[in-house]
This record gives sequence, C-alpha cells and structure tokens, in this order.
Amino acid sequence: MSRYHEVPYFIGYTPLIRLRRLSELTECEILGKAEFMNPGGSVKDRAALGIIQAAEARGELKPGATIIEGTAGNTGIGLTVVGQAKGYRTLIVIPDNQSPEKVQLLRALGAEVIVVPEKPYKDPGNYNKVAQRLAEEHGYFWANQFDNTANRQIHYHTTGPEIWDQTDGRVTAFVASVGTGGTLAGTSTYLKEINPRIASVCADPYGAAMWSWFKNHNLETKDGDSFAEGIGQGRVTKNLEGIEVDEAYRIEDQAAFTIIQQLRREEGLFLGLSSGVNLAGAVRYARQKGPGQTIVTILCDSGHKYISKLYNPEWAEEKGLKADLPIDSVL
Repeated sequence: MSRYHEVPYFIGYTPLIRLRRLSELTECEILGKAEFMNPGGSVKDRAALGIIQAAEARGELKPGATIIEGTAGNTGIGLTVVGQAKGYRTLIVIPDNQSPEKVQLLRALGAEVIVVPEKPYKDPGNYNKVAQRLAEEHGYFWANQFDNTANRQIHYHTTGPEIWDQTDGRVTAFVASVGTGGTLAGTSTYLKEINPRIASVCADPYGAAMWSWFKNHNLETKDGDSFAEGIGQGRVTKNLEGIEVDEAYRIEDQAAFTIIQQLRREEGLFLGLSSGVNLAGAVRYARQKGPGQTIVTILCDSGHKYISKLYNPEWAEEKGLKADLPIDSVL
C-alpha cells in the first residue's frame, strides 16, 4: 500500500488530546478530538468529504461541477479544500455576522463568496435559503449540510470508530454541541451500538433550541444569545431526526471563553469558542456523574479564524468577556 496520498485521504483520524487541567479538576479523563488538525482546519472537513463522496457515488457530481453551500464558514472551507482537490468549483453563501477571517480564508482558497445579512431560517433571505435558490436556478450541486445525512453517516463511519479505538473502548461519554447535528448524531449512534452505556451529551449555547428539544421536547426555549460561530440550532435537522441524548446542558459564553483562554495559556492549545462550549459540557457531565470517567469531546477548530474577535482584548472587553477568570468560578 502506498504511503503517499492526496489531501482528502488525510481527513480524519485526528489525535485525541488529554486536557490536563480539566482532567485534574474533575478526576476524569477529559479528552479532545483535535479536529483543527484536519487539512481544512476543522471538524467540518469530515462532513464536506462525506457529502462530496456520497454525491459522486450517486452520479450527482461530475468534474468541473459547482458546489454551493450556505455555511457559517467551516463547512465552506472544507468543501473548498476537498472540492479543489477533486476538480470542483465552490460558491459559498455566508451570513455577515461571522468572523472576517473566515471570509478572507475562503476567498484565498479559491471559493467565490457571497455575504448576506443574517436572517432566521424561515426568512427567504436566510443564507441556506439563498444557497438552495441559487442551486435551483443555476444547476449547482447544493451540499445542504443541515439535512444531507451523508454528514451524519461519515461521523458514524469515522469519528465514532476512531474514538472507540483511541480510548481502547474505555470511553464513557461523548459530548458535542449542535450545528447541523451530524457530529453528535453520527458519533453517538455508533458508540451506543458498540456499548449502549456510553452517554450521549449535548452542550448547547444560549440562544439555541437543542437544550430545550432534548430536555423538554420542544423548541420554545431560545433565551439569550451566544458569540459562538457554527453552532446553535433552532430546528430539528434531518441529521438530528430520531436521536436521543442522555443529558444536555446550557453553556454560557463566559464559561467557554474562560476554558479556551486557560488552554491557550497553560496547555498550548489555540481554539475557537465552540470547542470551549464542548469542553464546558464535558466538565459539567464529569461533575454530575463523578470521578473515573473517560469523556471525549470535539475540538472543532483553531483560534486562527477568530483573532479579530475572541483573541482581541478590545472586542472581549466590549462584549463583557473576562479572560482571566478561574475555571472554578464559571463551571
């Protein structure tokens, strides 16, 4: 077997990193899947690869085709990286509340980018609806990451088995926030098939509705807001349909922000806020269930896309986020 492969081959089988401080704090093993080490820099590389491979298998993508997607950024980056490697053009529709670094990176990678005003899903101007409409008008392939279950399936076939293998079957809980729902649904489905006692846990930022859905079976509780990008869902996507979780937590931005700042200072990890949300959920579950567990979560992407926001002291001060709070004070 050749040791040499093209870029898409290297998506997945990311390292599993022990978070020393959080592990010591909880007397559990808190482990983060280093998805920022994928070629496109995030967990969304997996969804992009799964969606493209499934479309190719169905004959929906031919060389030279255009892939279009509405995305908060990372899926668009993944689609562009995989698409360039396979000979496809990408057109990305992104809402205007995302970090400028994402738009700059997408364009630098070669994607055509359309920035639209942020609007709710039901509005025809919503970025997903714009992408769908353009696909229908021009014959583009719409990736449709939220309702395309190839997203969920690639996590079932890759992320779940990797976690089981990397923990030698000792994993006791998997924690993930919800953007499309593919990561939580696909990974936890696989792990529960192997061992039904493995807990599936949702970490939800304020302003999203998944905590309400899993705890109260409704989508009504959307209190507050969050600065986290790429997560926070207000509807049950097809990737989420039929799954149940064992626990769900509401995570404050300050808790997530404190964690990523601590990891930057003390453990050499440079992460986005969604990773902090996931890790806060892991800590909450560890404290609820007690010592001795092995809890795995997703380190979604790096902090490089958020330098103008999360790692800008002036921005943080303006938003009321404090970088130097002790972890015990926010969790």
